Order: sequence, then structure tokens, then C-alpha cells
Amino acid sequence: MTVFAIILLILLGLLLLLIEFAVIPGVTIAGIGGFLLLGASVYIAFSEYGTGPGFLTLTVVLIAAPAMIYYFFKSKSGKKMILESNIIGKVETINTEKIKVGDVGKSIGRLAPSGKVKVNGEVVEAQSTGSFVDHNKEIKVLKILTNKIIVEPVKKE
Repeated sequence: MTVFAIILLILLGLLLLLIEFAVIPGVTIAGIGGFLLLGASVYIAFSEYGTGPGFLTLTVVLIAAPAMIYYFFKSKSGKKMILESNIIGKVETINTEKIKVGDVGKSIGRLAPSGKVKVNGEVVEAQSTGSFVDHNKEIKVLKILTNKIIVEPVKKE
């Protein structure tokens, strides 16, 4: 084996690792092959040329692989692959000034066991206490949570 073969193994190993991280992420043949080629280059350097060139090859591999990945993701094409936007949405909250515990409203759809209800002119997400509530039935607010209310059907006496 020549120095050219060792350099070729290192370059092919780095290329496969780059393909692993950029094109087909996850543990695939490209990543495993890249590590095997880098390991083979270090092994050949140790076995053919001794400890000095072997440690030099190991140092090059240990510095080149992380540096290549770092600089790839800092490059223009690497930045296109990284999600940089923030989620600014939020959960719709219940207006506690308009809806109070004990208020009465009507179900808009069937609560099985959750759905939409209209209480004091506000349409909100609701969950029944376990029983199904049919469409257009009167309900009573039992509890107000951040994004929904807990209701039960009003019993006619």
C-alpha cells in the first residue's frame, strides 16, 4: 500500500461521512462505510509505515472529519439545510372575563367527549365529563382550563 492509497481512503471516507450527514441522515451504509474507510486508512498507516506515520494519519483523520462537517454546515449550502425559524404560534386561551364556572351554554357539535360549545357568545373547545353530549344541548361549565373548558350536560328537572 502506498501513501496515495491511504490518502484516497481518507478522502473517500470523508466523502461518505459528508454524504451521511448532508444527504441521507441516520445510520446508513454511507456512514458506516465512511468510518470503516477512515479506520482502514489509519490501520494501514500503522501496519505499513509504523507508529509515527500511523499517529500522523490518526491525527489528520480526527481533525479533518469534524472540521469538514463543521465547515460544511457553516457554508452557504449547509445553512440551507438547517432550520432557523422560530415557532411564534400559541395555544388559543379561554377568555375568563366572559366565561365563568357555572355558566350555561349550548353544544355546537356533538361532544364525544370533546368538541365545540358556545357559552356567552364565545365559541370554545370543550370536554365533557365522560358522557356524550348531542348537538344543540344545554351544557354547564364545571372547570376552566388554559385552552378548553370542562362541561356537563344540564339535567332538566
